[in-house]
Amino acid sequence: MQSIPSLPTVQEEIGPRLPGAIYSNVDGRFEVLALIPDPAEAAKLLRRTAARWALIVRDTLSPDGERFAIGSVWTTSDYLVRPARTAYAPAA
Repeated sequence: MQSIPSLPTVQEEIGPRLPGAIYSNVDGRFEVLALIPDPAEAAKLLRRTAARWALIVRDTLSPDGERFAIGSVWTTSDYLVRPARTAYAPAA
């Protein structure tokens, strides 16, 4: 009998893309501005019912740097340029 593969966890799907991280892939280089872990809010942002989470990112290579929501999972074609902040940084 063949076993059913387990689904990736939300953390595995997000990977190291936490607020403050910068990652790159074939689509660009992105700074993670926010993580939306609430499925209902993520579904609204992504305009799809099956969303489990969403990220708000901005493309650091784009001159306008507009913010947008994504729900793509971390893959082997993504790589971390700068890790997420791990400590509280007060606003200037």
